[in-house]
Amino acid sequence: MIIRPQYMNMLKTYRNVPLVKILSGIRRCGKSTILDMLKEDLLKNGVDADHIICMRYTSEDFDDGMTDKDMYHMIKEHMKDNECYYLLLDEVQEIDGWEKAVNSLLENANTDIYVTGSNSKLMSSEISTYLTGRYISIPVYTLSFAEYLEFKKTDLRPKKELLNEYLRFGGFPIVALGNFDERSAYQIVEGIYTSVITNDITKRHNIMNFDLFNRVVKYIVENVGKTFSANAIAKFLKSEGRSLSVEAVYNYINWLEKAFVIYRCQRYDLQGKSILKTQEKFYLADASLKYCIMGFNPKSIASMLENIVYFELRRRGYEVYIGKNETKEIDFVAVQRDERIYVQVCRLLPENSDREVANLLEIKDHYPKYVVTMDELAGGNINGVKIVHLVDFLLSDKY
Repeated sequence: MIIRPQYMNMLKTYRNVPLVKILSGIRRCGKSTILDMLKEDLLKNGVDADHIICMRYTSEDFDDGMTDKDMYHMIKEHMKDNECYYLLLDEVQEIDGWEKAVNSLLENANTDIYVTGSNSKLMSSEISTYLTGRYISIPVYTLSFAEYLEFKKTDLRPKKELLNEYLRFGGFPIVALGNFDERSAYQIVEGIYTSVITNDITKRHNIMNFDLFNRVVKYIVENVGKTFSANAIAKFLKSEGRSLSVEAVYNYINWLEKAFVIYRCQRYDLQGKSILKTQEKFYLADASLKYCIMGFNPKSIASMLENIVYFELRRRGYEVYIGKNETKEIDFVAVQRDERIYVQVCRLLPENSDREVANLLEIKDHYPKYVVTMDELAGGNINGVKIVHLVDFLLSDKY
């Protein structure tokens, strides 16, 4: 088992703090393994095995409909004394009303509680009043490039060659652990994607026209990193002779978000210092999701570089926006407490690279500004704007 220290450090920070620790993310991104890592760490730190209660709730195991009361009593049966029990509860969203059971265990027993899940019932906006103010949400993403290198540490190829593989195959741990060819890797990812679409979206929301839903998904995937609206999708479908209301498109986008397939990136007006409600962009939970749906095309790498950078910033705890500076656009404005960085992403630097930094130079503040590129000549800076190769950006200790 390869440790993912970022998550372990976060869980250690909140250990024995009376909050429910909720790890949420797309299926197969590694949440269950993080719970396994946590169990090993607890044992290593002297916690008795019988005071670590691990429960996995899958739809296959509970077809007969487990209730929150069943969940509560099943866990309580394992608790024999008043010492602290560590509850590691995997895929709790399969239990209706799981929040009630968890809240009762938090209030009425000596517990430290960790839960995982992979759909909307784990999103903070949908957690009922039972856990208001009593939980910490920890998003779990597929592997960063640094983690990918750790998974491939016996592979002696240069980092830039492994980066190219990471860009093509993505960061699902199951793929990184193996030695798959492209076709096999995408078959695995397609299986994950199908599971998400089937279990977390079409069944849950009773989508009848699966073909039309798939066409919306394909449109979003084709337009990763581009601004578009639900209205634009509805018009596009109409041009293809298909009919779907704007409201239905909104619902599809919303459900994809809640299954952690796509992530919304809002625009931020640097002049007015406000978040704009129009022309957002969406990014895919993992680049491989695009390729398993559309097939891999080397020309499509450019559009996915933004996707990689977006999630690297998210992993590091930044809130990430698209920057609007009057008529100019900044790919990313990343904010964390009092820190801020600006990032432009391009595959290769044009001969006159001043054009790439012009938008950044118009921002009149002293926060760090970067152009991130795959260009072999990356390095140095132009008028204070740092030109950084993607490898160096992804592996940097800090920005």
